[in-house]
Amino acid sequence: MTKYSFILPALFAATACMAENFPTDYDTNAPDQGHVEYVKFGNFDQWITRNIKESGIIGGKTKTIYAIGPTATWNENKPYLGAGGSPWATSNVMAHVKGIYKTNLSVYREARPGHGYCAKLYTHLEECKVLGLINIKVLAAGSIFLGQMMEPITSASDPMKKLNCGLKFTKKPKAICFDYKVQLSGQPSRIKQTGFGGSSKVAGMDMPDCIVFLQKRWEDAKGNIFAKRVGTMVHRFTKNTGWVNNAQFTIHYGDITGKSFYYSYMGLTKGDNVRHAKNSKGKMVPIQEVGWADADETPTHLIIQFDSSHGGAYIGSVGNTFWVDNVRLVY
Repeated sequence: MTKYSFILPALFAATACMAENFPTDYDTNAPDQGHVEYVKFGNFDQWITRNIKESGIIGGKTKTIYAIGPTATWNENKPYLGAGGSPWATSNVMAHVKGIYKTNLSVYREARPGHGYCAKLYTHLEECKVLGLINIKVLAAGSIFLGQMMEPITSASDPMKKLNCGLKFTKKPKAICFDYKVQLSGQPSRIKQTGFGGSSKVAGMDMPDCIVFLQKRWEDAKGNIFAKRVGTMVHRFTKNTGWVNNAQFTIHYGDITGKSFYYSYMGLTKGDNVRHAKNSKGKMVPIQEVGWADADETPTHLIIQFDSSHGGAYIGSVGNTFWVDNVRLVY
């Protein structure tokens, strides 16, 4: 292992981890479409193009990555923490570790005829080779989520700590609505490839997913953040599709553990699944979900996340692709 061998894992570890299971592919019990509100920039027609020059030790090329926000071009190596009021972050990131700049591109701005642009989330192997110094291959999934990626990434430790998850939000939508397209890898199992050693096999088919959590959060005097889960929607996509427009998925409120549609991956987050947020002191801390809120409670925060692979950091199948467009909330 060289002194540079931790750079790529620092880029790709920060993705959500969920357990296994297979839902149906479409929510037949979704509510009728009532009042609909777009998530800001959720039509994905505006993007920031970031042209980042990687360090000479790894080739010195200028790489283009994208952020969801007001149309602009950035030609400098500066962190992206949101711009123009955009609530979206992506797994496209810039790392600056020990003076070395490196990027990852797993979310693409893609033209969608008749619909402007959409977001294309792609699972791939990111490689970095410099003769005698670096030889790393890491599996990286594409993710978009509400919040911030705390750029620049400066270490591989505590990967979930790099995601400032969720936005302040007090409404109670009935469903999330969006357009999507799925192309699965076709592999019956997945791999785990961390950059250290070879890949290992992980049981279970890789699936794109969509996650919606509504939380009621509070902070104690020490800066710890706690939450109760108010609303939940987790859906995994199990088959290839063309474009499916205006798909709706019901958000369920209160304790859903006894419901017929409940799977373990919809449960309260714990362990490697725990998300993080910035507290009032400016420190990134875990969001400790301590229970289920009553169905009639008002949330304080909203989490929305889309992933091309559902298994978490370094786990997936190369080629899994998830296109997303026109993200709306239904009331």
